[in-house]
Amino acid sequence: MLLEAATEFFYAVRDEDKARDEFERKYDDLSSEEREQSKKYLEKLRIDKAKAGCALVDLLNAGWGEGVINSISQDLTAALPGVKGLSPTNLGYAKRFYSLYSQLDTFYPQLVGKTKYEQLKSIIFRIPWGHQRYLIDKFYNNPKRAFYYVRLTLEKGWSRAVLLNAIDLDLKEPDGKAVTNFSLTLPEGDLAQEMTKDPYLFDFAALTKPYKEEELKRALMKNIEQFLLELGTGFAFMGREYRLVVGSTEQFIDMLFYNTKLRCYVVIEVKAVKFQPGDVGQLGTYVSAVNHILKTPADNPTIGLLICKTKDNVLAQYALESSSQPIGISEYELSKVYPADFKSTLPSIEDIENELKDKQ
Repeated sequence: MLLEAATEFFYAVRDEDKARDEFERKYDDLSSEEREQSKKYLEKLRIDKAKAGCALVDLLNAGWGEGVINSISQDLTAALPGVKGLSPTNLGYAKRFYSLYSQLDTFYPQLVGKTKYEQLKSIIFRIPWGHQRYLIDKFYNNPKRAFYYVRLTLEKGWSRAVLLNAIDLDLKEPDGKAVTNFSLTLPEGDLAQEMTKDPYLFDFAALTKPYKEEELKRALMKNIEQFLLELGTGFAFMGREYRLVVGSTEQFIDMLFYNTKLRCYVVIEVKAVKFQPGDVGQLGTYVSAVNHILKTPADNPTIGLLICKTKDNVLAQYALESSSQPIGISEYELSKVYPADFKSTLPSIEDIENELKDKQ
């Protein structure tokens, strides 16, 4: 099945297929003569595509020598005059594309038969070929990771530049490891649990030690795109220090998000200190307020997420069991934190030159 998928995807980016799709979309508006012409054209494309498919099968099953690829490139170019993208380099990517995604069966055993093929095809084939080439180069032996970025590209509409930036940030999939009470407070707690991570990686904040909590929050807002990427798919930023009028008082939420996959608001509080049980009560109050003030009947119950410097998992679980609001607790890490006097600890150019002289 995925052999067919590779062939179909490879030719989905050809000009002829784009023209065919355009014909199919506008077919009802064509005159009788134009319809007849389009039928002949489409039939020709189907024949050419079949020829190209046979050639690609030969490529996938043949030895991996440069001469074989060059020969098939020449045959395809002769069979499909005017078609771009049939260079040996591109054919090599087509083979690697097939090799990469044919391994996905191992990671998605819940998909079977033709249904599996159709579901994977509906995702893999929808991002541009140029994006796929980057993923093939980066994750040739890691199909699950490549597929993760394919899904992110589709969901967020990433350009190639944004995709490359995301890969450089080395985004991690949500691992569902946060300490939560979702199973007790939400009808579909498993879905919300899968959204979480523990820890969240905030290395993009590039903070120096010591830092204050407000500095951390400002750094997250300054790098809001990276922060959204780290949170995972489906998050939309609603505001910082979000103001809610509760009775005769004003309450300000650290950060308010909406998750389009869960269809709910997500209140996020960031603490640059160790978790304290009282944090759950405060966050629960914000979650309840959002439910009363912002949530509509179409929205699912609001979720709270507390991201703190460290936590005791047992203490966190006990604290969550006392709350009726759905709340998760995770830690964050700053893996690229440098001391404020880091520069002064480095040797100067003069020191290095003197050291070299002493060794001569």
